Amino acid sequence: MNDTNRTLPGQARVVIIGGGAVGVSALYHLARAGWTDCLLLERNELTAGSTWHAAGNCPNFAGSWTVMNIQRYSMALYRGLADAVGYPMNYHVTGAIRLAHSDERMQEFEHVRAMGAMQGLRMEMMTPDDIRRANPFVEIHDLKGGLWDPEDGDIDPAQLTQALAKGARDLGARIVRHCPATGVRREGAAWVVETEQGEVSCDHVVNAAGYYAARVAEWFAPHGRPPLPMAVMSHQYLLTEPIAEIADWTQANGRKLPMIRDPDVSYYLRQEKTGLNLGPYERNCRSEWADGTMPEDFSFQLWQEDLDRIEDYVADAMERMPALATAGVSSVINGPIPYTPDGLPLIGPMPGVANAWDANVFTFGIAQAGGAGKVLADWITTGATEWDCWDVDPRRFGSYASDPAYARAKAEEVYGHEYAMQFPHMRWPAGADRLTSPLHDRWLAKGAVMGSFGGWERALWFQRPGDDTGWDATQTWRRDGPWHARVAEEVTAVRDGCGIIDLSGFSRFDLSGTGASDWLAGRVAGRLPAEGRMTLAYFAGPTGRFATEMSVARTGPDAFTLITAAVARDHDRDLLARDVPDTLTLRDRSEDLACLLLTGPASRDLLAPVTDADLDLPWLSVQEARVAGCAARLNRVSFAGELGWEIHALRGDLHAIHDALNGAVPFGMWALDSMRIEKAYRAWGTDLSPGYTLREVGSDRFIRPEAKGPEPKRALAPLTLADCGYDPRPMSPVWHGDALVGEVTSAAFGHRIGAPVALAMLDQAAAPPGTAVEVEIFGRRVPATVHADAPLWDPANERLRA
Repeated sequence: MNDTNRTLPGQARVVIIGGGAVGVSALYHLARAGWTDCLLLERNELTAGSTWHAAGNCPNFAGSWTVMNIQRYSMALYRGLADAVGYPMNYHVTGAIRLAHSDERMQEFEHVRAMGAMQGLRMEMMTPDDIRRANPFVEIHDLKGGLWDPEDGDIDPAQLTQALAKGARDLGARIVRHCPATGVRREGAAWVVETEQGEVSCDHVVNAAGYYAARVAEWFAPHGRPPLPMAVMSHQYLLTEPIAEIADWTQANGRKLPMIRDPDVSYYLRQEKTGLNLGPYERNCRSEWADGTMPEDFSFQLWQEDLDRIEDYVADAMERMPALATAGVSSVINGPIPYTPDGLPLIGPMPGVANAWDANVFTFGIAQAGGAGKVLADWITTGATEWDCWDVDPRRFGSYASDPAYARAKAEEVYGHEYAMQFPHMRWPAGADRLTSPLHDRWLAKGAVMGSFGGWERALWFQRPGDDTGWDATQTWRRDGPWHARVAEEVTAVRDGCGIIDLSGFSRFDLSGTGASDWLAGRVAGRLPAEGRMTLAYFAGPTGRFATEMSVARTGPDAFTLITAAVARDHDRDLLARDVPDTLTLRDRSEDLACLLLTGPASRDLLAPVTDADLDLPWLSVQEARVAGCAARLNRVSFAGELGWEIHALRGDLHAIHDALNGAVPFGMWALDSMRIEKAYRAWGTDLSPGYTLREVGSDRFIRPEAKGPEPKRALAPLTLADCGYDPRPMSPVWHGDALVGEVTSAAFGHRIGAPVALAMLDQAAAPPGTAVEVEIFGRRVPATVHADAPLWDPANERLRA
């Protein structure tokens, strides 16, 4: 082999730190993209970390469109990999059955099945009898049904990794084992990776260090990377001795049994040789090494078994498949699995650091390794990904998530609810109150039910005495929970009078200096506003797809404030700071200032007595003023689509400003979301997605005519729907007859127009305005009508301009 210690090169285009399945897949995909001058460093042998003890399950199923794409690609890659690289592998495509104990679980399955169909997957809904026919050892008496994925299965993790390694080597990439990396430093534009065997200079460096990723991330702290948010969980699975019944069935049928997953109880159960492999995700889970005691090298090691933690899950599995109870346990695997605070991996640009990348914290690294390698290679070689990958972008977490106590609490919560349904009106409780407005306690006293937006607490809706805000009330896909009537009241208050919402947490950046106007104009798709005005600015990525949207307020010839979503802070700061010249000043003021939105037809009357501002300045004007004696900036804009002003002020002044506006009715983010969809306003991270081009997301009026290019085949458009009691989830299919013509990006009930509304990405030729279509909602096709890309409420914007 060409991977001995003596062959460490002095230079490479990319250096990957970590030789698990993910790191090797990244090397393989870089080489396939033509970047063959790449190097992977492994401190021990390939697969020595989590890959070594991984169970090797390979599902397509995912609630995230991004993760489904990644896993779908992985499964397709693995099916042909042995032949492609000339390396034999044990890959068993057995199919898998997910069990449903409730109607809500069947609805979740229907939505995932529909998403899968849009990606070319062949999942099918199952009755209990279908389950018994597919796996005769399963008890079905208490089941509603299930979901069948014929392409699910399991693979040998070590063989997979070695096959990817062979493919990478054959293309010219290099792997050096037994060569621990010990640090990194910058020399000009290059990275230098330090190892026990010498140094390697490179253009890009990748942290693929598995459960050691947080330690490797510390090397990048002097270059701007915040601590990596992760915890290491103890995960156990047990293997049984051979079971005669299963051996007989396998011999008679010439194949393995389909895997069983019971998400409502929280375990998987699959055939291993002629026995079974049971892997629970227990509520009383355990994180490890939280006290900093992680050893320098844990290669090919496990912890002592702890069966008491999982005994209830074992007992349930024995009842579900009685054959399990007839066999003894042959071995128990208890190994480290890394978790992020949301359970999804980190793939993409390292926050705050140029030409450095994360490919780590994979809870399901074998299932996702193939797709992760493709995503990372695309990102490094072209500057963008084929799919919308925000769900796995390392910049989705702010610095608040780097607190080890927070990361551990969220990791334990996610692990203990690994298969839980993500209902639209629920909130997981761990890690609340990381970032709060100065008015946080006041909103709570007024009945606010809070949610997190980029770590910032904001009111979702305001309860009244007697409203059920318990956990059980949120465990539904339906719209008509206790919040529905309250959201309607909040919208009515804004529509007919004046409402106030605390939008503290906006990401904001001040840009100034001679030449700032020219520099910014060269990066946005449209024109900059005049002084004292504001506009939306769209930024395109290197392949022409959407990168971000910011509101741009011009306060001087070369002075601008750029405001974007709370969750986009690290992403957009990197986008701006990446090539800002030293002659300009870019200041992140996201935590210095707060924002109240005062909106509704009575907002001018309420604001006028407490400000010296000129409230007759037109829509989209910007002015410095005083409100309740406090310095503030007033932006005449409202995401609710009503007359209104954003009041931006220092955090310490928010109490006085709020007190002066106490005639306004508080409203929450769910009311705001309803109103913005009625106005066909796009939201960052849902409608505005890097999976779409700028013209597809409907930004034509913000693009210079000479930069538009050809008419896009698809574009966002608003829909009104028949009321079935449910709002469609993002990526719900839109049908015209038997033709798939698009997908929903966001939806809500439109309380001002009295109908359910949605935004959808549609084929413009197949579904022009006026077309009667159907939106698939949890397996049911609901009639809908396509409208022109214009507001459904106040289409002439008369209320905004009043």
